[in-house]
Amino acid sequence: MKSKIALLVAALSFSATAILPTQVHAACGNCSEAPADAKAYIISPKDGDTVEKTFTVKFGLKGMGVAPAGTDRKHTGHHHLLVDGEKLPAMDKPMGKGVKHFGGGQTETTLTLEPGEHTLQLILGDKMHQPHNPPVVSEKITITVK
Repeated sequence: MKSKIALLVAALSFSATAILPTQVHAACGNCSEAPADAKAYIISPKDGDTVEKTFTVKFGLKGMGVAPAGTDRKHTGHHHLLVDGEKLPAMDKPMGKGVKHFGGGQTETTLTLEPGEHTLQLILGDKMHQPHNPPVVSEKITITVK
């Protein structure tokens, strides 16, 4: 009981904009477990890159496997991409609005964005589109579209 209270206190002490991949989200009782060293990252483009209006985003994952949504296999998940997301989605329910889903197990996508500055960030989702416990979240990168 003490550990559940400690996790809840820890979870409540962080805002949604400050959640890091290594932080546990106590509110999720049905989330799939992720290894503590699992890491999602964007292979390309790199933070600070300037890209054409249509470009490819390549997803990376270490310490886990990629599997289509609905696959009930330990330490697997599928990518979700936030484009221009100001904050991460709730960590205790399926990801929805504002998140691009890659439920087929895709590891890259082609985006077309308007010229200007944009941000990209990956979140790995489990079989039910929920973030893992702990969440597997990439660093947010900023790119400029010509």
